[in-house]
Order: sequence, then structure tokens, then C-alpha cells
Amino acid sequence: MTGTVATRSVLARAERVAEEVLFPAALKTDATGVLPPSHLDRLADEGFYGLFGPREFGGLEVDPAVGCRVVETLASGCLATAFVWLQHHGAVKAVAASENPGVREQWLGPLCRGARRAGTVNAALRPGPAAVRARPVAGGYILDGEVAWVTGWGHVDTLFTAARDEQDTVIWALLDAEESATLTIKRLELVALNASYTANVCLSGHFVPAERMTGTLPFADWPARDAAGLRMNGSLALGVADRCRRLMDPGPLTEEVAACRARLDEADATDLPNARAAASELAVRAATTLIVSSGAPSVLLSEHGQRLLREAAVLLVFGSRRAIRDELLRRMKSR
Repeated sequence: MTGTVATRSVLARAERVAEEVLFPAALKTDATGVLPPSHLDRLADEGFYGLFGPREFGGLEVDPAVGCRVVETLASGCLATAFVWLQHHGAVKAVAASENPGVREQWLGPLCRGARRAGTVNAALRPGPAAVRARPVAGGYILDGEVAWVTGWGHVDTLFTAARDEQDTVIWALLDAEESATLTIKRLELVALNASYTANVCLSGHFVPAERMTGTLPFADWPARDAAGLRMNGSLALGVADRCRRLMDPGPLTEEVAACRARLDEADATDLPNARAAASELAVRAATTLIVSSGAPSVLLSEHGQRLLREAAVLLVFGSRRAIRDELLRRMKSR
């Protein structure tokens, strides 16, 4: 199968799942705050949990640009589903690149198949004091800290967790997503995406064995790697904007979505925050346009306009950075 044919197949399957499974259930998922497990099972059946995983372990190993289009397509169907599923791929990439003996062999196949499903605990990667600290002990590390915005509780069995040690080195490890005396959670109530079951996680003297570590990195080197990985979150906003486009006379939104996508694809580390801000702004503007064009019925809970506007609001702050926020504020003040 050629690369072009394989790409078309992956994108066609994503479109089919979005239109036939996710979008028809999106309003109910939003209203009930319950994400159907069958949604994530379908993504596993399609191989999408291994979207970026190596083929030798059952992954699809797609080009990053193709992966971003898959994320966008699924987000246009049901943002809550895409939101939970997207957290998984950091663990796949880290395990695939791990030099810790046995990690790839034990973890990569189940992660690519979706037999194991991962969420992320990334608060320790933010500037300032580490939200999660790692203390070396015999056989591994002890983790302590409290972090917000851990997505997918109840839908994931693994937490791909970052912590920092006394030398300010980032340690990444794979934790079991199970409540215990040393790992507790508190659910957060969000204005949208409640079905993602996003929670605060508290780690108190939580032991992680050394064999569950995927890698380390000096924290000073993290910003450069972070910039390279920011692109994909922009696809969530594009998915919301594109769904709004589909629900009304497309008009200029067709060209705007395409232009915004192209800018994200072409952005380097310097321009990426501005491109991300543009995508988030477009999602809000598209949802607002949908509501205005649809009239009063669009604010009923039975209509997609109000859901999409609330979801666009969440994406103004999800996966944000200071530079993205500053650009968004600049855009809003200039209007």
C-alpha cells in the first residue's frame, strides 16, 4: 500500500467515525457528562491509539501532518472524545523513544492497540516550582505533588507523568491510574467537556518503580521540545471551527479554516504561539457566527451552537502558554 493510499484510508476512516459515531451522539455526551466507552473502543478498533506508533508494534506511524488532520476530524465529531483520546499519544511517543530496557517491549504493543490507554500528568513541566517532585529511593522514585487538569479518569489505566528531581531534571514515568492511599483524585466541573472526566490528582509519597521510567531531560531543555509539540492542540480548535462551518452556509469560513490549518502546519517555533492563538480565536468566532446565523433556537441545549461555543471557550485556555495567551489578548483588544 502506498503512502498516499494509506493516508487516504486513515483520513477516510476518521471521517466515517466522526460522522457516523461521534457527531450523532455529541449532544447527548455533552448533556449527560458521560463519554460512551464504545467511542474509545471504536478508536482502538480503527488503530487510532497507535496513530503515531511504529508499525512493528501495531501502530499506524502516520506523518505528523496526517495525524493533525485525524485529530481535527475526530474533534469535529465529538470534542470530548478527541480530548480524552489525544492525551494518549505522549505516552506512545515516549515509550517508542525510550532507552530504558524493557519499556518498549512491555508497553508499546498494548499502547498502540489501545489495550492500555494513557492520560497525562504534565503540570511539572510548567515554569516555576515543580508541581510534582521526584525523590530517588531504592528501586525507583517517590512522587509528591498536586496537579489539575488530568483528563480521562475512568477511561485511562495509565498516567504518563512528569516530575522534577532536586537537580531540576524531568523524570517521566508510567503510573497506574488507580486511586490508593498515595494517589487520590477530585473531579473538576467544567463549562464544557465534562464527559472528559477531568480531575485534580494528588500524589503523596507515591512510589514508581525504575522500570516504569520512560526517560529524563534537563528541565532547561524542555521549552525547545515543548514548542515542537504544540501544533497538535491547535487541531482541536480547527475541529470545532470546521464543525461550525459545516452547520451553516460555509461562506468565508471554508477559506479561513484552510488558511488557519496551513499556517499551523507551516509555523516554526517562533510563529507557533501566534498560529495557535489564531486557531483558538477562529473557533470562538465560528461558533459565535453559527449562533447568530441560526438565531434564538441555537441557545437551546438541544442545539449544537451553544455546545460548540462553550467548547471553543475551553480551547482558549487548554494547552495554552504565556505567548499564546498574550497573542489572544492582543487580538481581542485590537478588535
